[in-house]
Amino acid sequence: MTPQPHRFCHSPMRSSVANRLAALLITPLLPHATPAAEPPYAAKATCAGHPGVALTVPAGWCAGLVADARDGLRMPRRLLEIAPHRFWIVDMGNWEPRRGRLLELRTDIARGQPGRVRVLASGMDRPHGLAKGPDGRIYIGEAGTVWRTPVGEAVQRQDVITDLPADGAHPLKELAFTPDGRLLVNMGSITDACRGEDQQQPLPCPEMAGPKPRAAVYVATFGGSDFALQSFKPLATSLRNSLGLASTTARDGTVRLWQAENSVDYTDTTLPAEELNELKEGASYGWPYCVSDAKGKAVPARGYEGRARCTQTAAAHAAWPAHVAPLQLLAAPKDVSRGPFAGRLLAVWHGYRTGGHRIVAWRLDDQGRPTGARENLVSGWQAQKGVRPMGTPAGITFDAEGRLWIVEDRNKTVIVIARQP
Repeated sequence: MTPQPHRFCHSPMRSSVANRLAALLITPLLPHATPAAEPPYAAKATCAGHPGVALTVPAGWCAGLVADARDGLRMPRRLLEIAPHRFWIVDMGNWEPRRGRLLELRTDIARGQPGRVRVLASGMDRPHGLAKGPDGRIYIGEAGTVWRTPVGEAVQRQDVITDLPADGAHPLKELAFTPDGRLLVNMGSITDACRGEDQQQPLPCPEMAGPKPRAAVYVATFGGSDFALQSFKPLATSLRNSLGLASTTARDGTVRLWQAENSVDYTDTTLPAEELNELKEGASYGWPYCVSDAKGKAVPARGYEGRARCTQTAAAHAAWPAHVAPLQLLAAPKDVSRGPFAGRLLAVWHGYRTGGHRIVAWRLDDQGRPTGARENLVSGWQAQKGVRPMGTPAGITFDAEGRLWIVEDRNKTVIVIARQP
């Protein structure tokens, strides 16, 4: 018997309609049409068999443009190697519902040849999260649903968590598996700072009320022969938008969970700080009442001065520059044992200010905590006419050879960072 998906809010009629619609959205594996488009980067020699691009990368490495809008990319947010030369890409399309797709990119096929990019599923609702589970299946996070499919030539969709809230300013669902097989899921806040239509900021914030709060990281637990969902509940709260989730393991086997916080949108250049938080079960991290200053100290957020008690807020592990917009966290896998990525926690800083537009990293100590100075692994992404656009990195992954792969959403690209020959 197939296990029933967990529903965030019970609605049999809605779930039935959603499941029928989902079945219709699985599209045949047809070659993707190649629209006319200009390459976003000027070619500079070659890198790993692809046109080289002018970015700042570690010494002895290079950056290559693998795919772009000419391959049909519209708004890629995540990618994952599922087999040698085969990558699955979650492409949101845009911010409108039902424009998203799941794509397959074959990097061993030349541009313009049949089968290089194929559409595996379409009509998806703002898909974002993409992760491989311990069961070997691929998990996809749409705005209102988490589903999974075996790796194969065709998608075999099985909804796992349904009826998730897909409204508000932060509907995207980031996904990350922990070493013990739990799945972390972002449940972003409805608003920027709990400000209602009347422009008031209540305390307590109604978004945090009840057994299923928004602005939280949830944890899904699986078990049994089919890795069926056993429970789905909040892990940590008062986290505005957790588009970066990851885990690290200490030398003694302790697992640590990490969250990258996209903080409240001040117009100030330097405030408030974005945050790196170590997640603890049951802890509250401040939103919307408290934010971090440039030194990482929790202070009352604007609108909550004189009302918020920030001494009770879980302290951030680190304060990051304001507006860098962290869109992913990724710990280098154990098989990446050498080179500039080994033993590090990487963060994708999407950014719209000068501090963003880069991939950064920190070394992990024996306790599994990021420490020391920040390393700019991929940078130099400022716009330069005739050379490159302003960088818009959104997601990263490693392949079996230890190379770093990047998708840019607004620039519609796939870029590989590889060793120079």
